[in-house]
This record gives sequence, structure tokens and C-alpha cells, in this order.
Amino acid sequence: MKATPSVAHAPLRPFSDTSVSAVVAGFVAMMTGYTSSLVLMFQAGQAAHLSDAQISSWIWALSIGMALCTIGLSLRFRAPIVVAWSTPGAALLVTSLPNVPYAEAIGAFVVCALLLTAVGVTGWFDALMKRIPSGIAAALLAGILFEIGIEIFRAAEHQTALVLAMFFTYLIVKRATPRYAIPATLAAGVAVAGALGLLDFSRFHVALAHPVFTMPAFSLSAIVSIGMPLFVVAMASQNVPGIAVLRADRYTTPSAPLIATTGIASLVLAPFGSHGVNLAAITAAICTGPEAHERHDRRYTAAVWCGIFYLIAGVFGATIAALFAAFPTALVVSVAALALFGSIMSGLANAMHEARQREPALVTFMVTASGLTLLSIGPAFWGLIAGVVTHVILNGRRA
Repeated sequence: MKATPSVAHAPLRPFSDTSVSAVVAGFVAMMTGYTSSLVLMFQAGQAAHLSDAQISSWIWALSIGMALCTIGLSLRFRAPIVVAWSTPGAALLVTSLPNVPYAEAIGAFVVCALLLTAVGVTGWFDALMKRIPSGIAAALLAGILFEIGIEIFRAAEHQTALVLAMFFTYLIVKRATPRYAIPATLAAGVAVAGALGLLDFSRFHVALAHPVFTMPAFSLSAIVSIGMPLFVVAMASQNVPGIAVLRADRYTTPSAPLIATTGIASLVLAPFGSHGVNLAAITAAICTGPEAHERHDRRYTAAVWCGIFYLIAGVFGATIAALFAAFPTALVVSVAALALFGSIMSGLANAMHEARQREPALVTFMVTASGLTLLSIGPAFWGLIAGVVTHVILNGRRA
């Protein structure tokens, strides 16, 4: 990436560049990522009859990989690059992992990581992303985040007092001091949840995670049933929208080194249970938006804090689920939704900015927001395909 001279030669000062809003954005991003799909890994591990130590090692490996990649890449490129595990991949393993010996599943993880590394090293992914119109990329971002954004209003049906208290806190503080809107909302949510008796720390306990090494074994059936689907899901449902989030918020970081780095990290950590770490989309948007930091060039600190919280969660991987279970679901989804409002607005505005791209962008947004899933591939991929096809049909000859 060709940075501006002032950014390229400015000293790296992540702690002086940070702010309270950046720390909170990093925490909310980490919390959103874990609460959204951690249960899927427990479900998959239990269905495959893995031991508690193996499941804990799985979470440890993913957390360490996400932490090191998020911190390292964000500092290297001065951009809020957030790495996460593949949630669709975890969902895939719920049904496929019990049918494959664990060592062969580890071998399939290794094959998937090698494919991801190859895609990054060759630069093929960069060439593809440069051909996607900016309006479609922005609409893809808005569609991905839309489902999370409306969760606050669904949560209001069940925890009306808690959600309304958080919502009005957000509006009032946003008007007075916008940069502290999300921290104040999170604090208000915890206080109200405590007053309503919705916090439950009864099952919380502290224990350190210990990595468990498993020697990979390779079989064609495991590679076909686990390795290849994981690769497709990682590219279509994680890396494509992850790059789209960065592009929509005006970060021109090259994608090739990002994909290659996450692929190498996945390869190294696969024997410890990691099914792969990839670029994040929803959690990344929490760190790329204006709520993370008022200055565009300092939002990378929000991702760095997210990585630090990943690291802490990985060390205490055996207890992280119990910690997040103490918070009511309505609190978690509400603060995540409010943190994404700015990114959703930016995505919609950029999607409709250019007249020629409005209809393809609208199709992209609608398909992505619909939740359409075909062939076990999520809506982000199909929204992108639908938008590009619409763009080619409507504007191909005029290009």
C-alpha cells in the first residue's frame, strides 16, 4: 500500500494514538465475535466426542492466531485489520466433524490452510478484488451488517427496559459527545442489566488453556468433506466481505499479504485444533467505523486492542464461554448493533453515490441482507455474485 508521506514516516505510537472509544470498540468487536459462534465449536467438539482439553486447545489456537494476526497486520499497515475464525466453517464442522477421525480432520485443516496461503502468495485475490465496483463493495458491507443492526429491535421484544435504556443513552451521548456514545451505552447496559438481575456469574471460574498437539493424518474423504468446503467458505464468507469492509471505509491495504498471513497462521496452528483464521467482516466494521476513533488514521488502534483482548481470551480459553454467558444476549447484540450504525450508514451512502452502480448495489444489498444460503455458502458470496452479474448486464457495454 502506498501511504501518504505523513503516515508513512510518522512514528508508530499505538498507545498514544488510542482513545477510550478505541479500547471499547476493540472489546465490543472481540465480545461480538466470541458470543456469536463460540457455542458452535463447543457443539461440534462435543458431537465429535473431543475431550475438554482438546476443545480448550481449539479455542486457544484460534484465539492466539487471531490475536497475533490482528495486532501484527494492524501495526504493519496502520489499518484496522481484524482477523476472526470462520463462523460458517464452525457451523460446517458441527455436522462433518463427527464423521471423520480427529487426526484426519486436522489434516484437512492443514490442506485448507495451504490453499489459503497459496491464494494469498500468488496475488490472485488482489486481482479479483480490484475488479469489484466500489458501489457493490459498499452495498455488500451494508448488507452484511444489516442483519446485526436490526438485532437491537428484535431484542427489544424480550428485554424492553434494557434495550430502551441503552438506545436512549446512545442517542443522548451521541448528541453531546459522539466519541463516547458506545462506551457510555455499554456502561449503561451493564448497570441496567445488573439492576434487573440479568447478570449471572454463578458458573464463572478461572482456568488456563493448554495447547494439545495432534499429529495430522491425511485422507481423501476428509479433504473432500472438510478441507475443500472450509476453503470455499473461508474465501466466500470471510475474506471477500472482510476486504469489502476495508475498502468501504477507504482503507486500500493490499489483500494478498493479509490472506497469506492468515493462511500461514492457520497452517501453524492447525495441529492444535484451529480450523482456520480469516479476515473478519462484522467485527472488523466495529473497528473501522467513526465510533472507534474520530480520526481515520488512528482507528488501527481499535483493532490492536481487539487483538489484545483476543490474546487474553485465548490464555483463559477454558473460561471465556462462562464469562460471556454472564451477560444477557440482549446487551451483547444491542451494543454491537449500535456500534455498527455508522458503518451501515456509510455503506448505504457510498453504495448509492454513483448513479450507474445504484441498481447493482441495491441487488447486492438485498441478496446479502436476505440471508440467502445455497450450497452451504452464505449470503455475502451470493450478494456479490448477484451484484456483479447485474452490473455486467446493465453496464457492461457502456464500460
